[in-house]
Amino acid sequence: MLTSVATQWLWLSAMAALVIHCSAMAKWVPIQRFWTVYPFIWVVCGTGAVAYGSWRGFALENMLVVCSFALIGLTVGLYPTRRLFTLWAHEINQGVTRERYDYPRTHLAFCGVSVIVMSVAAVLLTR
Repeated sequence: MLTSVATQWLWLSAMAALVIHCSAMAKWVPIQRFWTVYPFIWVVCGTGAVAYGSWRGFALENMLVVCSFALIGLTVGLYPTRRLFTLWAHEINQGVTRERYDYPRTHLAFCGVSVIVMSVAAVLLTR
C-alpha cells in the first residue's frame, strides 16, 4: 500500500519522522552537545540501515517506511520517560553524576513494544 506512493513522499515522511524525533529529544534532553550530535547520528544510522536493507534485497521504499515508522515508535515509546530525561539532563548540567541511572523497566518495555508494533505496522503497510 505505502510502496505505491512516490518515493519522494516516502523520503519526506522519513525526514519528518527524523525531525519530530530529534525535536522531541532536544526538548526532553536539554544538553546542547546532545542535541547537536544526536540528529547527525540518526542520519548516519538511518542511511546505513537503508543502504544495508537495499544491499540485502529490500526495496528502498520498504526501508524508508520501516525507518520512519520505527522512529515514530521510538518517539512514542520514550514519551513516558521524558521527565526523567529532563531531570537527569539538568543534573548533568549542574555537574551531578550518578553511579546508576535507574531506567524504569515498565518504560523500557513500553518503548520496546511501541517500536515493535510500529515496525510490524510498517511491514504490513508495505505489502
